[in-house]
Amino acid sequence: MAKRILWLLLLVPVVISFGVEADAQTRREAFDQANRLFQDGRYDSAIVLYERILADRVESASLYFNLGNAYFKQGDIGRAVLNYLRAERLDPRDDDISANLEFARGYTRVQMEGVKLNPISGVIESIIDPVRLNTLAWISSLLFIAFFVLLSLRYGLDFRDAWLRRSAVLILVLLIAASLLTTYKYRHDYLTRRAVLTCDQCPVYIGPSEDLDVELQGAPGLVVEIVDQSGDWYNVLFENKRRGWIRSDLVAEV
Repeated sequence: MAKRILWLLLLVPVVISFGVEADAQTRREAFDQANRLFQDGRYDSAIVLYERILADRVESASLYFNLGNAYFKQGDIGRAVLNYLRAERLDPRDDDISANLEFARGYTRVQMEGVKLNPISGVIESIIDPVRLNTLAWISSLLFIAFFVLLSLRYGLDFRDAWLRRSAVLILVLLIAASLLTTYKYRHDYLTRRAVLTCDQCPVYIGPSEDLDVELQGAPGLVVEIVDQSGDWYNVLFENKRRGWIRSDLVAEV
């Protein structure tokens, strides 16, 4: 009996492993099939398959990118921009994603021409936007290890060379900078709630009610920051710093 139980326990990881591989193969086949449907111009069917893969909690930059392309071919600018942004968050250095995102946003009926109020934020974002969050995290970790090693040499082994002191100061400055950029990147990409207008008619009100005055008319593809919520309404901040309330079903979070 004990041997039988042991064999069963040994077989479990194998069965699970084959199951994972089978699921991955099935998703790969579905992805390839969706790509073929896209190439054939059957965008509706391609979107259904792409979305089905995402429903299995599988995501990748290429999956979001292809889905964005399919929505763009259908003329759905809002969902095209949404999926390009999701792809860009996973792979910010991909030039094709950036180019298609900029191209799609050019088709938005309403263009926000406002200037950012904080130029420092603009400079920081220009630095961190092309870099992945995990890359910044690794850089911060390596700098921390290097700083710890230098401190160990200085105080543990009593090395007093001038180059050691200067190196420790330099590494500390770089560590602080990298840590701040990592925190900013995480806050910007994951803690800040960004959304895209996906509606054909996107009225933005002065308050969370359709009985109030309209602040502005939005358009599909506009990117906003969700700053507050009241029931089924979002208080959103546009890129030109105008604010208003919009129904939550008219936007999709990045």
